[in-house]
Amino acid sequence: MNGNLSQLGPEAPALTKGGFTFRDLNKNGRLDPYEDSRRPIDERVEDLLSRMTLEEKAGMMFHAMLGMSEDGTLLEEAGALSPHPTSDLVANRLMNHFNVYQVAGPRQMATWYNRLQKLAERTRLGIPVTVSSDPRHAVSQARITSMQTEGFSQWPEPIGLAATGDPALVEEFGDIARQEYLAVGIRTALHPMADLATEPRWARIASTFGEDAELASRMVSAYVRGFQGETLGPESVACMSKHFPGGGPQKDGEDAHFCYGREQVYPGGNFDYHLIPFEAAFAAGTAQIMPYYGMPVGLPIEEVGFGFNKDVITGLLRGKYGFDGVVCTDWMLLTPVTAGGCELIEAKCWGVEDQCTEERARKALDAGVDQFGGEACPDVIVALVRGGQIDEARIDESVRRLLRDKFRLGLFDNPYVDPEAAEQIAGNDAFRKAGEIAQRRSIVLLKNAETPDGTTLPLRGTPRIYVENLDPAVAGEYGQVVEHVQDADLAILRLSAPYEPREGFLESRFHAGDLAFQEEEKARILNVLAQVPTIVDVYLDRPAVIPEIAARSAGLLANFGASDAAVLDVIFGHFAPSGKLPFEMPSSMEAVRRQREDLPYDSVGPLFPFGHGLTYQDTRSE
Repeated sequence: MNGNLSQLGPEAPALTKGGFTFRDLNKNGRLDPYEDSRRPIDERVEDLLSRMTLEEKAGMMFHAMLGMSEDGTLLEEAGALSPHPTSDLVANRLMNHFNVYQVAGPRQMATWYNRLQKLAERTRLGIPVTVSSDPRHAVSQARITSMQTEGFSQWPEPIGLAATGDPALVEEFGDIARQEYLAVGIRTALHPMADLATEPRWARIASTFGEDAELASRMVSAYVRGFQGETLGPESVACMSKHFPGGGPQKDGEDAHFCYGREQVYPGGNFDYHLIPFEAAFAAGTAQIMPYYGMPVGLPIEEVGFGFNKDVITGLLRGKYGFDGVVCTDWMLLTPVTAGGCELIEAKCWGVEDQCTEERARKALDAGVDQFGGEACPDVIVALVRGGQIDEARIDESVRRLLRDKFRLGLFDNPYVDPEAAEQIAGNDAFRKAGEIAQRRSIVLLKNAETPDGTTLPLRGTPRIYVENLDPAVAGEYGQVVEHVQDADLAILRLSAPYEPREGFLESRFHAGDLAFQEEEKARILNVLAQVPTIVDVYLDRPAVIPEIAARSAGLLANFGASDAAVLDVIFGHFAPSGKLPFEMPSSMEAVRRQREDLPYDSVGPLFPFGHGLTYQDTRSE
């Protein structure tokens, strides 16, 4: 290991008092109040806070990205997203919040997690680690903001959960995901996204619950309850709901990860509408909140990124809503990510680009944040306090909130997991079955053309089918797969919503820009549709502009993360479609450009409106 482990002590011995066993985390041979699970949490927090050095407090205020080796060993090699060895982060930088981005199977991850906790146990006060994660359950990987994990059950993206319109299903998902996270040691969910997808070009729509505030509120509330329960406790996974005060109204649909997408605009005067799902998150008891990168433009609010914005964090979040939980910035607000001496990802410091790292950190703390996401520079906080620019009492406010969540989650009493149980719990048959049903329930039937015998769908018998982007072996269980379209009775095409490919380490992982197919690809698709009756299924991580394809298809479906078998089950009538569009599908790019970023369903003459969805009881397409 590369960290200076000489300053670490032994693992925490056990202490027995009054017939109970406790962990002597500071190894002093006494049962101190913060080690005593019988005492009130507030008392334990204050006792531990009084024992912490400034360096230990500063370390707690950083939430770095961390990978793991495939065999479950601690990662000591530097990587692009995790440039510091694990031992350095824990032993030298005294950090104990980590966002795991690279995982192996459930057993290996549980083993890695236990090793990480053992390392943390050897620090002076034995403060346990909190591991967080972005979403890991979607069938379709949403690039860098969602990471599919093979060992977990597989569900549609959140936008697909919204398409079901069923809060009970969303709460069931949250409860199952909670159990799978718990099994491997993930205790903070860097989700849900309560943002509203009012701008159809935005790259992060798949992780939202759509553009309607009422629908999104029902989904967000159920999601938080599923992960946290009625109150945060040892069986909970804490939710870090994001991105306050709503990251959807991005100027021209560009994302605030990038400097050209930093502006959030409200041409429809609809700022308050975007707060409604967050109000549902507060009511459900969300433990933590993450502001977005974006900077508001044209409002009576300081035009700086929300992570630096005192009007928003202290005034609105803390003041109006009375939120006293942890506020963690989005990732990389202070420093860029570098590799080989080159800048790989720029710092997301919109509105304060000219300030140095220390000035940015001070402004964020003054705004009211408690923790810095994706950063590993606690020395900056130490320097601010030592230099008299930040009062240590202000640091204590944040550390108090962070400690409270660790205690509420039960991490101080028993942070360890069972690798064998992890393998049995994560992705078990019942959980996988629930996810598979949810995939099918989320599929939306957009069009079902009439035929002399009724309607095109559901298909009957075992037709000769030409397929694209479908596993021929899976399709072969439903029909006779042929190689050439001219030999087929019909075709089934699986498409993905168009986007503009972009260069760059981060930009290449986002689907942004134009929502219409390029002419060459559109012509190719239409050529297939002209030869045989064709069923088109489109994965909508954003609303696609497909009027010609819709007009010429015999059947048209939308999915939001579904396996080949799930889509074919709906096409062949083994599962009846019931999903409804969680956003409108515009009829043209001109309509997209003319709609206002902050208003829901406001494009002129949409191809399919919000809430559209047919069933097999419908006798005609609409």
